[in-house]
Amino acid sequence: MKQFGSFLGLFLLLAHFSLFSQDQIDSIHTEDSIISIAKIQDKNIGHLPIDKGIELNVKSKQSGILHLSVNGNDKEIVIDNGHGVITDLDEGLHFIEWPDSSQSLYHASKGKTKNIPLWLSLVPPLVAIILALLFKEVIVSLFIGILSGVLIIGGLQWTSFSFYISSLLRSVDTFIVNALADTGHLSVILFSLLIGGMVAIISKNGGMMGIVNILSRFAKGPKSTQLITWLLGILIFFDDYANTLIVGNTMRSVSDTFRISREKLAYIVDSTAAPVAAVAFVTTWIGAELGYIGDAIITIPELSNYTPYALFLKSLKYSFYPILTLIFIFMLIRQGRDYGPMLKAELRARTTGQVSPASSKADDEPDMEDLNPVKNAKMIWWHAALPIFLVILCTIIGLCSTGFASTADSLNLDHNGWASIWGAMDGSFFQKLGNVIGAGDSYAALIWASFIGVLTSIFITVFTKTMKLHDTMHWMVTGFKTMLPAIIILVLAWALASTTEALHTADFLSKALSGNIHAYVLPILIFVLAAFISFSTGSSWSTMAILYPIAIPTSYAVCQASGLPADQGLEIILCVIATVLGASVLGDHCSPISDTTILSSLATDCNHIDHVRTQLPYALTVGFVSIVAMTVAIILGGGFLICVIMLSLSVICMWFIIRILGKDLPQEKGI
Repeated sequence: MKQFGSFLGLFLLLAHFSLFSQDQIDSIHTEDSIISIAKIQDKNIGHLPIDKGIELNVKSKQSGILHLSVNGNDKEIVIDNGHGVITDLDEGLHFIEWPDSSQSLYHASKGKTKNIPLWLSLVPPLVAIILALLFKEVIVSLFIGILSGVLIIGGLQWTSFSFYISSLLRSVDTFIVNALADTGHLSVILFSLLIGGMVAIISKNGGMMGIVNILSRFAKGPKSTQLITWLLGILIFFDDYANTLIVGNTMRSVSDTFRISREKLAYIVDSTAAPVAAVAFVTTWIGAELGYIGDAIITIPELSNYTPYALFLKSLKYSFYPILTLIFIFMLIRQGRDYGPMLKAELRARTTGQVSPASSKADDEPDMEDLNPVKNAKMIWWHAALPIFLVILCTIIGLCSTGFASTADSLNLDHNGWASIWGAMDGSFFQKLGNVIGAGDSYAALIWASFIGVLTSIFITVFTKTMKLHDTMHWMVTGFKTMLPAIIILVLAWALASTTEALHTADFLSKALSGNIHAYVLPILIFVLAAFISFSTGSSWSTMAILYPIAIPTSYAVCQASGLPADQGLEIILCVIATVLGASVLGDHCSPISDTTILSSLATDCNHIDHVRTQLPYALTVGFVSIVAMTVAIILGGGFLICVIMLSLSVICMWFIIRILGKDLPQEKGI
């Protein structure tokens, strides 16, 4: 109930702010005149016909042209003697951005227009998150969140019974279907299914048990097992999806042997995947990051001498959250201590042997299939290691192949081989490699790699006569089935994200938390904003796509207005670049509707809400330390040396936090 109260308080605060800030606009500067509008959203206007549109009443009887944006399209409204009308509104939702940067949301239907308060855009994600945390059931919670969003998008026609029926149906036939129709989403689903099929085959043919036997030689106890998991999470740095599914499925059996809770395994898997993918020089994230940064710096002449990749590398010194998260996990493991809900989970596993949060096998989720090796299966490690290795290798090759092809097209070069394309590129080795990987098609590469992994596992199983082809295909399909619960959650999370996109949730949050602020306060504000948007939408990438084009130019303008020297202004911009990235990952870690968080629960066979509940305190701990370190670093002038000092002090601070809050865990044997 405390969680509900916190969310309700935030909800009411944002509602009050929204209603107050949108009540009146004093002056709007346009190219042709200065027009004062008494109330753009005048409640006395009531419902107006669509062909008449939204009526604008001006205080002074002025005339001129009002420039605004409707659904992203520029529009000119003629103001005649203090009166104007926004016409040509099609049926549906309309997002209006006024010349003074204020925002409005209108719904047009059946010859009427209706103002929708922008704070209502927070309702769908908050409903889904609150219900999921309260009742520990994510599928129904997500669907109710989607339905609440559809009701708002439909114009809140409370008196119409047919409106409720049509909204219920629209939740499925429009939003869920559209989530499935997205090619990127389908690629993730197919990749997940193929990985599930491969894991099932290499489990039944004894290969996975062979890997367990090999790793058990190095995994002498709970500490060393967790360290191996942490190290694998860092080594598979090129993609967070591949990282999560491969490491989680590979280490689950080993961690069970040493009574490590599924919650702890899910935390290690989840909290190594995105942080390392976010800051590594060559990952599937780099293309999106560079694209967002590049688009944002176009309008800043002072940054014209920098490439997006150069700015990204310079900003890494401020990436406190991703780096500190990786260090924090290592410190938890080495000290053998935990605190909060994770401590209870670990004590349960170590003392009772119950690694899963479920009270019984019947209550466990999502994997309820018997994937123990078949009778007479040879426990040969390479039967599993070879398909997994090929998945990793083919992903890298696929990224390079599609990246070189895309680079050749962008440079108008013939596809005469990688060497010739590489030679025509500018920049250092890492810049070239980062640009190639960033330009690659990660979805295609992951599908190719997982498909080859499945084919290899089938061939090995049949060729070694471990299982017949019919039985092998049966277990492959069984592997597909084990992925189904997570895929359902993923699809619902994507559909929920589409409702927040339609309602312009992120735009509202960006506007609500912006204003006249000092340059040194800006990184803190952007950190909080990015974390909350990522938490609400469940997506780091969408948060970066939304905030980078806003945050970077805003940072530059604020630095200019504050009269800061050019070098200090650059440090603040670099800090903001890293802040958007790090806070996006933080919000992603805390959100129960995040796709990577869902996949981590799936790969480790952990109850999803229990994973979120136990990971949340750790993510918030590192987030708090990170925001303090970032703030002090930028106040002291920034720079590499100061950031290194603050990073070192943060590590010391986290060590004391673990020593003070954490308690020792019983160690079964070894280390």
